[in-house]
Amino acid sequence: MSNILEIKGLSAGYGPLRVIHDLDLIIQSGERVGIVGLNGHGKTTLFYAIAGLTHWQRGSIKISGKEIGRTRSQGPGRYTHIVVKEGLAIMPQGDEIFHGLTVEEHLDSGAFTSESWKNRKQKREEILEIFEPLKKLIHTPVGRLSGGERRMVSIGRGMMSEAKLYMADEPTLGLAPKIGKGVLEALLKIDLKDSAMIIAEQNVALLEGKVDRIIGMHAGKLKGEASSSLSMGLKN
Repeated sequence: MSNILEIKGLSAGYGPLRVIHDLDLIIQSGERVGIVGLNGHGKTTLFYAIAGLTHWQRGSIKISGKEIGRTRSQGPGRYTHIVVKEGLAIMPQGDEIFHGLTVEEHLDSGAFTSESWKNRKQKREEILEIFEPLKKLIHTPVGRLSGGERRMVSIGRGMMSEAKLYMADEPTLGLAPKIGKGVLEALLKIDLKDSAMIIAEQNVALLEGKVDRIIGMHAGKLKGEASSSLSMGLKN
């Protein structure tokens, strides 16, 4: 297996605030890795740093061996389009939807590279097989959907890019337990092939037995392998 993501000595933050502290992480092709921690401990900032969306950062970030980290002190998002072209797809926290677009239009908006745009119809059909409730809603404006359906659309949009690295930020946040479990199960059906996936969550139990590794995160640092028996440790 090859390394899809290699992070060495990453620190990142916003304004004067340092959130990530000298972090190292390696994820290999075919892996699903859970990052588990409470709100405010750096899960979303880690995703933002990989995508080039923090205010400042230093350290090395490589996707499939290519450096995309870029030490910088300003201009969040300035290089994000380059990172995306290297194979990154981020599924952000919450819905992050375009209310006026239909499900079909919204999914197609995720096929932003020339190659994924050519294959968008086939990819859309694959996503609709995973998120079956969306089939009958394909021409419905996304703003009319339920919370769980909107989350499916948001995740599906990220899947349209045929990325090397998928990052899902708390996909069950704000959903009823049964709906959230269904969304997560659908997300785990994605055939990664040679790509990889990181799922950020607060609840260790949601990911246990469903991903290859679960890593705890506390105060901007990774704390090693986590399990439900360590949940109290993550809170301290």
